Amino acid sequence: MLLLLLASAFTFTDVAGQAGLSFKLDHAPTADKQMIETMAGGLAAFDYDGDGLTDLFFTNGAALPSMDKSAPRYWNRLYRNEGNWKFRDVTEAAGIQGKGYSMGAAVGDFDGDGQPDLFAAGVYANILYRNLGGGKFADVTAASGITSDRWSVTAGWFDYDNDGRLDLLVVNYSHIDPRKPRFCGDSARKLRVYCHPKYFEPVGNQLYRNLGNGKFADVSVASGIASHRGRGMGIAFGDHDADGRVDAFVTNDNLPNFLYRNAGGGKFEETALLAGVALLDSGKPVASMGVDWRDFDRDGRADIAVTALASETFPLFQARAGGLFTDATHRSRLATLAARKSGWGVTARDFDNDGWPDLFTANSHVNDIVEQFEKFPYKEANSLFRNLGDGTFADESAAFSGAVRAHRGAVAADFDNDGRLDIAVTALGEPAELWRNTTAPMGQWLRVQLTGRAAGARVTFAGQTITQHTAVSYSSSVDAGLHFGGVTSAGPLTIAWPSGTVQRMANVEPGRVLRVEEGK
Repeated sequence: MLLLLLASAFTFTDVAGQAGLSFKLDHAPTADKQMIETMAGGLAAFDYDGDGLTDLFFTNGAALPSMDKSAPRYWNRLYRNEGNWKFRDVTEAAGIQGKGYSMGAAVGDFDGDGQPDLFAAGVYANILYRNLGGGKFADVTAASGITSDRWSVTAGWFDYDNDGRLDLLVVNYSHIDPRKPRFCGDSARKLRVYCHPKYFEPVGNQLYRNLGNGKFADVSVASGIASHRGRGMGIAFGDHDADGRVDAFVTNDNLPNFLYRNAGGGKFEETALLAGVALLDSGKPVASMGVDWRDFDRDGRADIAVTALASETFPLFQARAGGLFTDATHRSRLATLAARKSGWGVTARDFDNDGWPDLFTANSHVNDIVEQFEKFPYKEANSLFRNLGDGTFADESAAFSGAVRAHRGAVAADFDNDGRLDIAVTALGEPAELWRNTTAPMGQWLRVQLTGRAAGARVTFAGQTITQHTAVSYSSSVDAGLHFGGVTSAGPLTIAWPSGTVQRMANVEPGRVLRVEEGK
């Protein structure tokens, strides 16, 4: 086993600087230790201009306490991928500088015109951008019916009523007044810290139904979403009970997680405790942050991976029959491997093309002076846990050991179209990282790019099943195709579309991007 691990070591190189990716996350730290300062950093990977190359969008902070983007240093930024590991800042040309203190990003084609649109979640400043084509976006928030009345951390697009239009679930943390920050810490030692989550009142999340023509209706109360209050951090989608309707999982900070079961008829039931994903087996809530809903054991049922703080481990909920989950954190070895790590972004993807999704986490503690109180570091290197294919993981993070920072959001996509998944990461007060994957592949690959009404589509190929959704990680989003690794030869591919249509293709050759539209 040792020889196998050495032979398949992951290799990544941070090429952000030479690629022209100059974004620096300005979280506007203050002596008041406003909680929002430590929670910034969402990003999105998507092909905004349809040229076949995956671009990058970064959310950014704002001056405090005004929460105004009073200078270009606070702008949200869009970088166009020009190929050959070169990116160009096209923020002004795209009209996407933003407003207020932004946190999360969500990609989805809400108007069905074939061009990916963008939602930026923020602190009393949510923005809906419509992709106009030609490299331009328009802020259509005012006309859409989407409000900005809470501290929103992230959001996700999904078609909960199966009408062919993408709906929006906005994840909220609390209410704050940046002009009246609470003091937390040790006054005798004159040490001020970011306040514990218990001082922030939980609030409800918001569900917006897409009515078409750029209009949305707030159905939070009618759907049952609003009746459950939490401190939301991350969001992911899946069909945990295999009833054909999309469910939503939301991580909560020091509160039980939510699993919104789609009951049909526009109604949701919160079933996390019954399903086994509200809490770990310890029965205590943790600082649940990022999340990815992906089938790590390849049994056809998607599992849920979560990040949390040091000593809390990185929870892993393994899907079982009947829509239930079991706590596999210890059995998978993540409890031991991540015991001293604090994580934010998380993405489960196959980074060595062996057919098994590995786990990447963007790491750092919340408290920037934690070392004066506890024996945990504030800034950390990122982690990569290799999926050994037997239900366990091994820590193979050496490639990232040189970048010790306050990491937050993370996304994985094949930025150079070489069949290997690369990684982009944000860090508070420091330049973004762009990790080029040069790992020797263990097998061949196939990327499936679905077009049209594809949200929630299930694709099965080479013994793997992946569902099309864009919400992932911490406050982040990816719309860059479905990546299948570990392919040994041409074989059959099946797509179960949200409409109920099942499309089958024979002898699909690997080593390429396969673009598929329903029925074609």
